[in-house]
Amino acid sequence: MDIKKMDAPVNSVTYDRNAVDAPTDNIYEAISIIAKRATQINSEIKKELLEKLDEFATYNDSLDEIFENKEQIEVSKFYEKLPKPHALAVQEWLDEKIYYRNTKNSEV
Repeated sequence: MDIKKMDAPVNSVTYDRNAVDAPTDNIYEAISIIAKRATQINSEIKKELLEKLDEFATYNDSLDEIFENKEQIEVSKFYEKLPKPHALAVQEWLDEKIYYRNTKNSEV
């Protein structure tokens, strides 16, 4: 997933309820699927951010030698400006990029 290419809004947006629950015909099921995807996106972003910040980490026990790294600050600012995981998940849902299945209805 490339979050830089997603066109999810950064600010709050009001969505059409009928558009959100159209694939499942159940708003609660749709929101549950979106929430699970948002959790996945959040963990992916967190993992990526920690990997990038780990490059700048210094492992000193001395508290006197703490300094600010400009590259580290720029990376943090970039991730702060990204759309939130729930906004990305809703956008994926509306673009029909999320695969889901109802295990109660499927016959095995």
